[in-house]
Amino acid sequence: MTNLALIKKIEESGLTGRGGGSFSVAKKWQLVKKNLKGNNPGYIIINGAEGEPEVKKDGYLLAQETESVIAGVYYAFLYLGKKNVKAIYFYLNPIYFKKYRARIEKVLKNSLYKELAKKVIFYKKSEESGYIGGEESVVINIISGKKAQPNQRPPFPVEIGLFEKPTLINNVETFYNIALIATGVYDNKRLYTLAGACRHKGVYNLPATMSIADVLQATDNYPDFPFFVIAGGGVCGEVLDENQLLAGVEGSGLIMIFDHRQTDYDKLLNYWLRFYKNQSCGLCTPCREGSYRLHELAKEKKIKEEKFIDLLDNLEQSTFCALGSSLTYTVKSYLENIYFKYKKYD
Repeated sequence: MTNLALIKKIEESGLTGRGGGSFSVAKKWQLVKKNLKGNNPGYIIINGAEGEPEVKKDGYLLAQETESVIAGVYYAFLYLGKKNVKAIYFYLNPIYFKKYRARIEKVLKNSLYKELAKKVIFYKKSEESGYIGGEESVVINIISGKKAQPNQRPPFPVEIGLFEKPTLINNVETFYNIALIATGVYDNKRLYTLAGACRHKGVYNLPATMSIADVLQATDNYPDFPFFVIAGGGVCGEVLDENQLLAGVEGSGLIMIFDHRQTDYDKLLNYWLRFYKNQSCGLCTPCREGSYRLHELAKEKKIKEEKFIDLLDNLEQSTFCALGSSLTYTVKSYLENIYFKYKKYD
């Protein structure tokens, strides 16, 4: 397949990144290729950090669809130009590094991937880098030997990325989808992780256009008890009541179910706030101090609603990276849709 035919197929598919950012894959690839001209060499990073609590999709793909993931990387290698790619980094969290490295290396022994294999470098994500260690600019900094902190953007990695060179960084699932597109079998599906108080936990491959309610029905996970969900990610998602499930699933594709009867609303709020407080990289004051202060306020017997919301608004408007805004997205939707509606009855 020619590069032109491949990028046209990717454009027509409408594929967006499956790591949570949802940016156009075709656009990202085109920008990297454009910036490689006269600025060689560049890099490819396969992001297998998957640090979002309860999300299991990338681990599933590395275990069950290893060949397709590698094929997707190979198409990127060809598209950018073999001579234009100095190295290809498999950036994996410690569990995936231990469990799947040998499996990936076995696939790379295929003669088709001879040139690709020579450029592959495995990089184990450190435990200390935490949740933020999966954000693309942080990934680049970690591999470069810098602090596990995000960069101000622009410039974006497609321009100035790893070792100051244009860099293509995509999620494991994104590369898997590229292989499906290239071979003509992609049908606009995505992977959903079902977790929490559900009958059949696991990873499901279903149409990307499905609503939350549709996914729950299709997987025989629609509860027969009062419930609510967080959709998108285990800590970075929208919290919705059972009458708000016509929305689609964004982010990392997680749907986690909570049983109203079994949920301690204060403990759940405390869990999310403690997570963000502990995972803040400390780079910016709004996130570092705001997450700490919110966590402290949540410990009080009765939340001062106005003060709490004011802190969330300030954090949302002034945080340096997506971590702080993710906190506000999750917590605000939880307070509005669940906490202040049901807390008085618990």
